[in-house]
Amino acid sequence: MKKHNKRPISMQVWLTALVGLVVFVSLSVTGFLIGGSAADRARDSQSEKAMNIAITISHTQSVIDGLTGKGPIEEIQAFTQSVQDETQVEYIVVMNTERIRQSHPVAERIGQYFVGGDEDLAFDGQQYTSMATGTLGKSMRAFVPIWAEGQIIGVVAVGIMMDNVRSAVLESVNTSFIGIGFGLLIGLVGAVLLARKVKCTLFGLEPGEIAQQLREREAMLEAVRDGIIAINDQAEIVLVNQAAITLFRSAGVEGNPLGKSIQSFVPSLPLQQMLEDKKPQYDQELKLNGLDVVVTQVPVISNDQLVGALAIFRDKSELTSLVEQLTGARVYAETLRHQTHEFMNKLHVIMAMVHTKSYDELKEYTSYISDTYQKETGVVSRLVKDPVIAGYLMSKLSESRESGILIKLDGNHPLPPLQKMEHMDKIITILGNLLDNACDAVSEQVDGEVQLTLDYVASQLQFSVRDNGPGILLENIEEVFEQGISSKGEGHGYGLYLAKIALDELNGEWTVSSTKGNGTEFTVRVPYTGEE
Repeated sequence: MKKHNKRPISMQVWLTALVGLVVFVSLSVTGFLIGGSAADRARDSQSEKAMNIAITISHTQSVIDGLTGKGPIEEIQAFTQSVQDETQVEYIVVMNTERIRQSHPVAERIGQYFVGGDEDLAFDGQQYTSMATGTLGKSMRAFVPIWAEGQIIGVVAVGIMMDNVRSAVLESVNTSFIGIGFGLLIGLVGAVLLARKVKCTLFGLEPGEIAQQLREREAMLEAVRDGIIAINDQAEIVLVNQAAITLFRSAGVEGNPLGKSIQSFVPSLPLQQMLEDKKPQYDQELKLNGLDVVVTQVPVISNDQLVGALAIFRDKSELTSLVEQLTGARVYAETLRHQTHEFMNKLHVIMAMVHTKSYDELKEYTSYISDTYQKETGVVSRLVKDPVIAGYLMSKLSESRESGILIKLDGNHPLPPLQKMEHMDKIITILGNLLDNACDAVSEQVDGEVQLTLDYVASQLQFSVRDNGPGILLENIEEVFEQGISSKGEGHGYGLYLAKIALDELNGEWTVSSTKGNGTEFTVRVPYTGEE
């Protein structure tokens, strides 16, 4: 017998049947459950009504005057009784700080203590609603404190009896059931229309294929370390990855951003302006609630229509740290290269003297090397007691000596070991970059000289670096601190920029003096907590 392959049911048919069934079942079931929601809304409405009345009473001048003694206290009962008649609430009770009633629907109960035990929070300055049983029965109460001259002088309680609340609830539920009937009819019609619309918009893709593409996109977004946030043409956030949420939390911005206006969620991120300008901006620095970030913003265009904007950003401190690490690695590698080169040269000289049996010259040469080392070591050890800074200076002195540059080191007060080691990298960054710049400035001179003066005064590290190089034009002094500005060409201009960042983070200060042709001097002061 010939077998016939069953034709698979189309997605349009499945959607029509499924949506129709879901609408029918859900509305039928929720018809019995929706009463709870309608009841909550009705209760909330009654609660809001009571609260609004209580707030109005608490700001009424005649009530405040009656409680403070500036006016007749009988005015309180008269006023609250008139409001009660107009608003149809069960009671309005004004009590003083002793919890004595100053108004009540039953005049005989004025002057008696308030009953219920749920008024304590109001005397602490809070306004709220509660359920309690009083002299008139079980009621929903709204409590609001009454303030005068910054102090609580009383509390107003507005009550609605629970029987009235239940009547409002039943009225709301009946209306809800009528809405459910119309909703069922509209849902069935909508199921057919929806299935047709979905078929037209999915480009023939099956649900499994769509889900796979969505998972791949989400995985790629979450794998990116940069924060990504996108808005639609209404400036509403439609996409955000976990890296962006983490960065927002670091900046103190909490909550789920999806669906919110970009202006209300992160006003410092100028994505909304991108919808107007329609011009991409790359690697812009800005502050996100005080957090420095680097942002790239581009418009999103589909079918020649602007449909939104996209921002990609990252914590600037991470980029700065990366640059510092690369700079530190370069300096360290250069130092090792110089020291290795110097050591090999000296070793070759010694080997040559041994080979030629020039022992007297060898003795004289080794004495010279030892004296030079001891001289540098002695000065550094006298002025610097911190082993890290001392080791760094020894390396710089040796490197400059090999390059033919004389670094003179002096000072009056020895620098003790640093207590806060987390500040060490910043201090080395400042000192190292200034020394490097000074040595570069005199590298082309035969008599190149750098003067480094170190002092420790009143828990401050004070040092100056002076060179006898060509100097800096007065109008160009401020530019030396900008990123990428350097007379050495492309790939330079980061040393003083990083030094200034480190100085700002340490709350330090510096001054610059320079004369064209007579050298430059940088003077730096930074907080320095030394060990005793």
